[in-house]
Amino acid sequence: MAEGELTSWFAAFKSEAGDADLCALAKYWYGQVLAFDFAIFSPRETLKTKMAPFDWTRPLPNTSFDAAGLIALADLDTIARRTVLTGTAVYLDALVLCPGIHRQQTASELNGGELPPTAALTTGYVFRVENQAMVAYLQSKAKTGHLTTLTAEAEAKSGLRTLWKALFGPGDSLLVFLLLMTIRLSTIFSIIFLAIIQDWWGFALLLSLVVARIFNIHIVRRRTQPGWHGISEPGVKGDLLVLLSQDRWVRLQGPVDALKAATSGQFLVDMNFFEGSLNALATLLVYLSAALASNATQVGKLLFIALLLISVCLLAISNHQSKYLHMHGTILKPNPEPRAYERRLDLAKQLVRETKRDDWAVGLGMIRPEDAKVFMSSPVIL
Repeated sequence: MAEGELTSWFAAFKSEAGDADLCALAKYWYGQVLAFDFAIFSPRETLKTKMAPFDWTRPLPNTSFDAAGLIALADLDTIARRTVLTGTAVYLDALVLCPGIHRQQTASELNGGELPPTAALTTGYVFRVENQAMVAYLQSKAKTGHLTTLTAEAEAKSGLRTLWKALFGPGDSLLVFLLLMTIRLSTIFSIIFLAIIQDWWGFALLLSLVVARIFNIHIVRRRTQPGWHGISEPGVKGDLLVLLSQDRWVRLQGPVDALKAATSGQFLVDMNFFEGSLNALATLLVYLSAALASNATQVGKLLFIALLLISVCLLAISNHQSKYLHMHGTILKPNPEPRAYERRLDLAKQLVRETKRDDWAVGLGMIRPEDAKVFMSSPVIL
């Protein structure tokens, strides 16, 4: 509409509507303009909108994490394997939250029920390795068709080293220590963050898992107290040959007392009524946490998922980097690369010539009694 036409239309409206209607119309539009100005273009309101805090409890669009708690129920053996490698548990590991918390007491089952036949190359006696953790460790180090040699020695018992082990557990390298500390600090950060954003369901979820870990750790520490290991033989050297399944052979060398501490007796003694009840309570806490996880905010659920996944990955790497086995004051260290043999008989021949006795080989069924003298009279070929 041109300016002249707009002026003519306004003059005609004024003559017909009168001054009163024109004043009312002007007031109406003035109010609309003021309202629009203050709602949209007011600098104070705009600044308030920009500085509004982010709502951490706001659900993420088109995303649901209601089943996040199921991750805690995954039957992973990562925590149980750390228990095997360390031979015990420390309370600081309560901050290591991973799937499979309720499976820590099954660490004695990681050997798959195998108790391999073993021969003492120095005395000829044949027996079985009864320590399940020891067998599980040997299974992880042995290789089919190869002889793997490990050395056993008593752990140093200095005051500072003992205190460090009691606080942080045995550490084989700086990398293992850093990985474990990263997991523990991540748990602390997650708990503090959930408290800051006032996600109390998520806060209670993580705390309940920490309590479940404390219960399991206390049970493990009670069950791993040194027990029966036979009579002490100080100053005597031992040499054992272990025949694992899948044609894996392991040779253990070191002081007899150290070998007895690592191979004989029980790794985890049977639970009594108190320990069984505490284990049941810890298991129920894990399942209860999984059931109530849906009440946490979506940010809390996402943080819970990320914490457990990152922790289990770092703990698995830590277990892989832990080369030694710590068991009842004894440490087992693998020697250089395993040696391959084309036949098990070749291994038997070499060890018979080396040890100058064949009773252990006959007892293990590696050679026939009538062939023993032939093997012993042949030269040793390395």
